[in-house]
Amino acid sequence: MSDNGNGSLFAAILGRKVGMTRVYDAVGTIIPVTVVQAGPCVVTQVKTEDGKDGYNAIQLGFHDVKERRSTKPIVGHCKKTGQTSPKRYFREVRLAAKPSITAGSTIDVSSFDSIKWVDVVGTSKGKGFQGVMKRWNFGGQPGSHGTERKHRSPGSIGGGQGTRGHGRAIKKGKKMAGHMGVEQCTTRNLALVGVDKENNLLLIKGTVPGANGGVVFVRQAKTARDTAQAAK
Repeated sequence: MSDNGNGSLFAAILGRKVGMTRVYDAVGTIIPVTVVQAGPCVVTQVKTEDGKDGYNAIQLGFHDVKERRSTKPIVGHCKKTGQTSPKRYFREVRLAAKPSITAGSTIDVSSFDSIKWVDVVGTSKGKGFQGVMKRWNFGGQPGSHGTERKHRSPGSIGGGQGTRGHGRAIKKGKKMAGHMGVEQCTTRNLALVGVDKENNLLLIKGTVPGANGGVVFVRQAKTARDTAQAAK
């Protein structure tokens, strides 16, 4: 947890997606949630605007790893904070004001006590090689009137009008079949249903990107939601 420059605190943490479960509210309604094993994280570096970096930020380190499975630069970087073992994952959090937290401090889920909405950043599941209908939501060819074995094809890709001035070559960025998934994506304004301090767990309602076991970055939501939206 770190200052965001306006007197309040900005919560952010690294964690690992565990899976899904259900919880019950006060009236017994079932709420499906995703469980995230969040932290504890170590502040491995503090950057300030008046320092050599020129901006305010903190760097979070997550998941211990043996020295022989890391690199010497990372081992030395982590030992500066007094940590006995290096970290596997790092994430930098930009701040508006100079951070008051120091390197070597520990951040856990207790920083999310007063947070109601979070943003989650993760890597989407890999889908392999997919066609244009699944990858880009193309409508496909007609299913009748003489169409044979071309229902899911992209259609014409090398028309002269769309590439005027470039010959008959296909433009870069043309939406075609190819590898799908394994991309960084962010889901915003997910409801934080519960915080389990004893087990370092966050219970989040909504779409958390990635497969079970994947590393995710959870932060305080940057865009506010009113009570009317929360009730929906």
